[in-house]
Amino acid sequence: MTVAQSSAPARAGVVHIRHRHTSHFVVIGNHLAQHPHLSLVARGLAVYVQSLPDGVTIGIKDLTRRFKEGADTVSAALRELEKAGYLERERVRTDRGRVVTVTRWHECPQAATRHVAEPRLAPVPAAPEPEPVQEPAQAPVQDREPEPPLAPLDQPAADILAALRRLDPRLTLSSKDVRRLAPAVRAWLDRDIGARQIVRTLTTDLPTGRIPWPARLLNYRLTNWLPPQLPTTPLEPQPEAAPRPHPLQNCNGCERAFRSPAPGLCRDCREAAVA
Repeated sequence: MTVAQSSAPARAGVVHIRHRHTSHFVVIGNHLAQHPHLSLVARGLAVYVQSLPDGVTIGIKDLTRRFKEGADTVSAALRELEKAGYLERERVRTDRGRVVTVTRWHECPQAATRHVAEPRLAPVPAAPEPEPVQEPAQAPVQDREPEPPLAPLDQPAADILAALRRLDPRLTLSSKDVRRLAPAVRAWLDRDIGARQIVRTLTTDLPTGRIPWPARLLNYRLTNWLPPQLPTTPLEPQPEAAPRPHPLQNCNGCERAFRSPAPGLCRDCREAAVA
């Protein structure tokens, strides 16, 4: 066997060929990569979960469809990560009474329990009290005018906005957002657009993952996707098309071409037959 010769000093162990990633990468701490108690399956699963965006489901069925490991192996790896503090699973009940699993991933569980000692500062000597200065008399401050009351809430429009979170929890709005967006929904209702069509417009083709500002997204759709008013005058009827001529037929008597809805004799042949 031939041994390759190299001018570089030889040494045993892994040699890293470094590469600086600028996109499509995930940062993994050594506390996870070199964890003393996690199995290789748990570490590999942790790397995969940490590379996912928010909103992706990581249930046992989802992971077994993605990887070749079985349900028992995946379930054991999830329990390892949960015991180590990286994975947190909680069963909660929604407003509609459905029980769902809320999953949280902690990239560094130690950060939640780490306490950094604050440096002690030397006491600052108290400044000498200034001599009292007689302030000039000020004019009495007039009472501020009361703020105008808010417009009455459009309840049908507000009900449409408040019910969006039943279809997608990411569209949960505050009471202030509902009151602010209600006039935009009223503009749709005044143009004879039903609540079902409004909800379909606001909830279809939403972005994947977390929606940080749902009120801004809904305001954009309500403002920029508003259909025009229906015309007040009826549309003019379309002119009727001119009647099409009869097809050409060959006369059964003289073989001359003539137009008729059905085969037969031409006019000359009919007249000759009558005579």
